[in-house]
Amino acid sequence: MTTALIHTIADTRRAVAEARRGGSTIGFVPTMGALHAGHGALIRQAREESAFVVVSLFVNPIQFDRNDDYEQYPRTLPEDLEFCRALDADAIFAPSATEMYANPQLTFIEVSSLSERLCGEFRPGHFRGVATVLNKLFNIVQPDKAYFGEKDGQQLSIIQKMVADLNIPVTIVPVPTVREPDGLAMSSRNRRLSPEERRVAPVLYQALIEARSAVARGCAEAGAVREAALAVLRAVPQFRVEYLEIVEHATQQPVQHVCAPVRVAAAVWLGQTRLIDNVLAEPALAKQQVQYGSKT
Repeated sequence: MTTALIHTIADTRRAVAEARRGGSTIGFVPTMGALHAGHGALIRQAREESAFVVVSLFVNPIQFDRNDDYEQYPRTLPEDLEFCRALDADAIFAPSATEMYANPQLTFIEVSSLSERLCGEFRPGHFRGVATVLNKLFNIVQPDKAYFGEKDGQQLSIIQKMVADLNIPVTIVPVPTVREPDGLAMSSRNRRLSPEERRVAPVLYQALIEARSAVARGCAEAGAVREAALAVLRAVPQFRVEYLEIVEHATQQPVQHVCAPVRVAAAVWLGQTRLIDNVLAEPALAKQQVQYGSKT
């Protein structure tokens, strides 16, 4: 199958319109490129569920709070094209910044409350840039389904809320985090890690697993759960913890008591590389209730 490489909004709209005329459903995987197996899981699921799959490759300038971070973000278009073609994507939308922002952007999407804590607290304007570019991409591609990884848990909840509030006719499909054999969540930023940093990076996941285990054992105090995870991170002096919180997924607000499934979310620095990750933690009582409910 031939995968079309498209650089303009107009040509993308034409390709999608032609697919729709043929009765195809449209699956969309928005990315910033530097693709890895985590993106592959998104594309494969889109391929299974959609007749026509569009992958966007666009490093979005308005979601970066530091210009040096934007400039250093990996851009690997030739490799990304081969990656998408191997997974049978139908179209790759790879616009320039000028194509996406032909005029100064004066209109922005902001999902208040959900974007104010966690990453939003430390990256001012980041989620406003994410929501704005995704709204633009949804308007361009007009997909039936769009696929997002659960690793970016706060982003996922923000997108879900934006789509619901603005009545955007797209189904958001969460896809489980893909990890390296040692547990490190796959990310385009991992390639920035030095060999020593890469060696200790999986401890972030180990810390989150410790928090999840504490919840499963019956620990109901969020502060104690948080401390269990932080104790694991403190064993690695290279880590600089930006945040580690126990939050309710839909609102991204911290909880004091764990009486329902929660997300344990963290952002840490290893050298010059910022890593994020999260896991679902379920108290034993909540699991029993789900099991009981499934039998009735």
